[in-house]
Amino acid sequence: MDSLARLASGDRTLLQIVDAALAEAARKSGAWLVCRPGCTACCVGPFPITQLDAFRLRAGLAELETRDPERAARVRERALEAVARLAPGFPGDVSTGVLEENEEAEERFATFAEDEPCPALDPATGACDLYSARPVTCRFFGPAVRAGGEALGVCELCYQGASDAEIAACAVEPDPDGLEDALLDELEETTARRGQTLVAFALVRP
Repeated sequence: MDSLARLASGDRTLLQIVDAALAEAARKSGAWLVCRPGCTACCVGPFPITQLDAFRLRAGLAELETRDPERAARVRERALEAVARLAPGFPGDVSTGVLEENEEAEERFATFAEDEPCPALDPATGACDLYSARPVTCRFFGPAVRAGGEALGVCELCYQGASDAEIAACAVEPDPDGLEDALLDELEETTARRGQTLVAFALVRP
């Protein structure tokens, strides 16, 4: 098995672990978790993704192209249009799509393209066309999760009326063994692609 195939296999294992943990968080949360198909609050406004996320998204788009080429073409077209809109103020290298990592760039990113929808989002249905390949950030958003023992924020639409203690009781640790970081390190070493990017750039940069 070559390096990229081994990484893809490891990523599938990661997603199984993460998705199982978040299913448990959803079970604990019950009616407090209001995430449903068609709720797109977390799909508007760009957010950084890792090179592992980008690797998975490109594989997901390639798989969609074999299964539903017209749908895949629409995703690719939306990504191309998004890159064209994002490029002028992009706080990073437009040729690679990699975000700069410094305080000034982070400040610029905080208010960057806040109304830009994710290109994987189908505007007609409100569903993600690359749902099975979506970034880890998308999987984390909504339920109560912990990372290294530290609680992360939950969607403001969820847990209405729940106390901090009740939210904490729903929280899970989606990647307790740090598999994502290990896979990311290996991928960056293998491909020499480093740094965070955006979904749109991941889908149009080979």
